[in-house]
Amino acid sequence: MTIEKADRNQFSKTRLLVVGDVMLDRYWFGDTERISPEAPVPVVQVEKIDERLGGAANVARNASALGAQTTILGVVGEDEAGKRVEQLLLESGVQSQLQTDGNVPTTVKLRVIARQQQLIRLDFEEAPSQISLDAKLKRFESLLPHIDVVILSDYGKGALEQVSAMIELANANKKLVLVDPKGDAYDKYKGATVLTPNRSELRQVVGQWSSEDDLILRAHALRKNLGLGALLLTRSEEGMTLFTDKSTEYVRAQAREVFDVSGAGDTVIAALAVAMGAGWSLERAMALANRAGGIVVGKLGTATVSAEELQ
Repeated sequence: MTIEKADRNQFSKTRLLVVGDVMLDRYWFGDTERISPEAPVPVVQVEKIDERLGGAANVARNASALGAQTTILGVVGEDEAGKRVEQLLLESGVQSQLQTDGNVPTTVKLRVIARQQQLIRLDFEEAPSQISLDAKLKRFESLLPHIDVVILSDYGKGALEQVSAMIELANANKKLVLVDPKGDAYDKYKGATVLTPNRSELRQVVGQWSSEDDLILRAHALRKNLGLGALLLTRSEEGMTLFTDKSTEYVRAQAREVFDVSGAGDTVIAALAVAMGAGWSLERAMALANRAGGIVVGKLGTATVSAEELQ
């Protein structure tokens, strides 16, 4: 898989809209040498703080890193974390269309890391208000004429409560729709161009398969039932499997050391969407997404892969 100059030029013409649960990932790095006298827990002396875009914002960041014209639509709070998300989006070259909701906090995941080990993760989150969601849906409809591909990044935090309506609107405007799903209720994703569950997510919906043949039967049945153009199953060390109405295609995982899998799914769907928006076939786009995922798991935390790295 090689990326030619013409491919990169085509990537830069792709207009991508990412919609979903926007988050701020915070990392507190430090060292620990003693146990607290207050409770049997380690005391961490924080030495460095890192902040990165998470959730749907990390998807947008990945798409932008590949050169696509990327816009993000989601909900943040009227708080310091929301302002930080806006700043990081600007630095990443992502156009922000975020909806501000003064009644909820920006979703934040705070990880405390000592000696390369995550000790704890603290989550701060609330579902967006209905007023914010309705305003976001109207903004979504107004943005559709100006983009080529829609990514719906569902982390189950409430920003995609109207996902069915979004898919219908995107289909009516003849846009490609890629969905990173969450939960066990997949009916809301009916009509998507591509659905990209991982193994555990697919298992919640179709049950535990007993063999590869059984998996193929269950995956194709789900694809047909939901009217999907394709179902792309990400399988970690087993690579990926693409289910379409014509065939079942496989691509092997990249052989490399896995350092951190957080955010790998964001990288995969971003690379897939950028390539499809550039006119690549599903099979070729899958190979690129697989390669991108293989690179990003060798990095700490939510990270990106550039077109240069892929080349």
